Amino acid sequence: MTTPEPPPRTRRQELAREWMKAVYSTTYVPMSSTEIELYLLDLVDVIADALQAEPFTAAPVAVVGDRMVEAHFTGPDTLQRTVEVLGRTLLFTPELAGVDRLAEKVVAILGTLGARFATAMRLDAFDQQEEIKWALLQAKQGVERTLKVSEARFREVFDASALGIAITDLEGSVVEANEAMATILGGDGDLVGESLLARFHPEDARLLTESYRHVREGVVDRFREQRRLVRSDGEPAWVHLAVSLLRDADGEPAYHVTMVEDVSELHLMQKNLDFLLLHDSLTGLSNRQHFITQLEAVHSRSERGITLYHLDLDSFSLINNGLGHGTGDRLLKQTARRLSAVVADEDAVVARIGGDEFAIVVDNSATSPGVTTMIDLINEELAEPTFVDDRGIALTATIGVLDRPSPEWTVGELLRAANMTLHQAKAKGKRQWLPYDPHEDSRHRTWADIAASMPGALENGEIEVDFQPVVALADRSVIGVAAQLRWGSWGHRQCLELAEETGLSLPIGQWLLRHAGERMADWHADTTLAAVPLHVSLSPMQSRDEDLVGAVKRTLDETGLPVAELRITVNTGAVLTGGSDDNVQVLADSGIRTGLNAFHGGQDELALLTELPVDSVVIAGADVRRLAAEPDRDSVLHNAMTALVSVVHQAGVTVVATGVASEDEADWWAKIGADAAQGDFYAPPLPADEVAGLFARD
Repeated sequence: MTTPEPPPRTRRQELAREWMKAVYSTTYVPMSSTEIELYLLDLVDVIADALQAEPFTAAPVAVVGDRMVEAHFTGPDTLQRTVEVLGRTLLFTPELAGVDRLAEKVVAILGTLGARFATAMRLDAFDQQEEIKWALLQAKQGVERTLKVSEARFREVFDASALGIAITDLEGSVVEANEAMATILGGDGDLVGESLLARFHPEDARLLTESYRHVREGVVDRFREQRRLVRSDGEPAWVHLAVSLLRDADGEPAYHVTMVEDVSELHLMQKNLDFLLLHDSLTGLSNRQHFITQLEAVHSRSERGITLYHLDLDSFSLINNGLGHGTGDRLLKQTARRLSAVVADEDAVVARIGGDEFAIVVDNSATSPGVTTMIDLINEELAEPTFVDDRGIALTATIGVLDRPSPEWTVGELLRAANMTLHQAKAKGKRQWLPYDPHEDSRHRTWADIAASMPGALENGEIEVDFQPVVALADRSVIGVAAQLRWGSWGHRQCLELAEETGLSLPIGQWLLRHAGERMADWHADTTLAAVPLHVSLSPMQSRDEDLVGAVKRTLDETGLPVAELRITVNTGAVLTGGSDDNVQVLADSGIRTGLNAFHGGQDELALLTELPVDSVVIAGADVRRLAAEPDRDSVLHNAMTALVSVVHQAGVTVVATGVASEDEADWWAKIGADAAQGDFYAPPLPADEVAGLFARD
């Protein structure tokens, strides 16, 4: 009988184990490692629940610090390792991925945990000190022998304590202080006679003086606070103070007892952790999480409106790949300094929000530069060469600008609009910029919404394959059918564009090929239907698919469609940019007739007719539509197309026109010698059952 597999560990259990491993060697706890892990798992639950609670407050996590001290997790390195483990893992825990402003909440959680841990440690020590102190005081009123013993015990605790202890008169002068107190304050000599009040930090002096007075007047028995004292070298020391009152034999106030714990290192560690969580480690600029918070604050308080600049360094991957990431990092740091210099006189925030992406938000004032001026300043700064190994390297950036958006916009809407504008600017080329266009944004959002739902539509069977006849222009007989995608009201061209946008181009292309191949194989098996070849036009990404040949061969094998009955045209632009010419060659070697689609007739494209084994070209649909819109049949465009058809024929290649919409167009294409055409004039794309009727044998 096999032993059942233990259930998989949850992420919280994994975090508890990492925490246990980190602190196990830092202190002695009378528990086994398993017991420690279970104990810490309870604390992980408290932390995770607090991070997910709404409204958020870090207060519940204070109990974690108490329970760590209660269980004796009090080694010198225990807190540091705890902060390191939690700070590293909480940000990347899947359970917390959806928590809003997670980084800030983690900082607050760790701050509360560290502060409470220190407080619990201090309280534990202070409680022991308090017991000893009162025992000593009571012993002083006892017999001489007990007095001597008590004094000896008091002296031992006083001198050996790691906490600084100072006894001062009611005016603040030091009557007695231990060595630890002198060390904390950075003094080499005796503190007796010195005013402890003079060591209060100027910003804390008033509040501390008032707290001492409340103890002296009996308003409170004692107070405990985190404040700053001034060391002998003038530097501040962050400390936890515990102050109580000693009374004389008549019960009157006589002295203040001040116990001090130096927490400067803990304060510095928390400050550094705050910085690292909210800033980019390379450039020192705000990171994306911090920028979002700052953007929200600036936008909400702005009186004259904000301007948001979203920058992307042009072709930065060439620098990383060509000159190395060290050079790239150096240029990123230089870019951060230069962008900061551009807005040095403005109320602005500069952030690095991606690998080579930066953002600037300016809270506009009466003297703030206009957008065009600011763009010029940015370009001038970036164009200044940075010398690396005696080579001057200058950068350019493409920028999307969102100027004075509505105060009602959320941070998410601001970032989305700026990012969309940046992408539009990048489509225009390098070193371009564009202002936000609400009309273009609306169109883009509609397009993006449809594109995002396309994978689900394909999975749910909402996308279908139609077939459009390919007609011989000489006698208008049907010589083939072109497979066309259809999704609701979206036709083949729009579906291909959406697929290219979403990365669905390759799977949807293979699906189209297989689905159309199956239907064509069924028609060929039907003796009542005439056999015509299947035409499939590929998009740029599909044309470059490394598995294109394999997908075609699998389709032929699985459907039984004869090789001679398949025509595939690849995108001309994809061939020119490389990556698909091998596909053309291998397909042709396999007996599949190939051609070029989206053909415009440039010299580079014409050269392909002699370099590749193609037997047809499909004129770009945009060119066909442009010619149709020109009424003068003797125009330059019409004459150029006439000459192009003749040149293509000289190469032994046939010409196909797509999108022919009228008899006048059909006659013109036939007149200039084009071989075939397809378009709504002959028949629109039809479902398989309807188009099959066009091939019925007489």
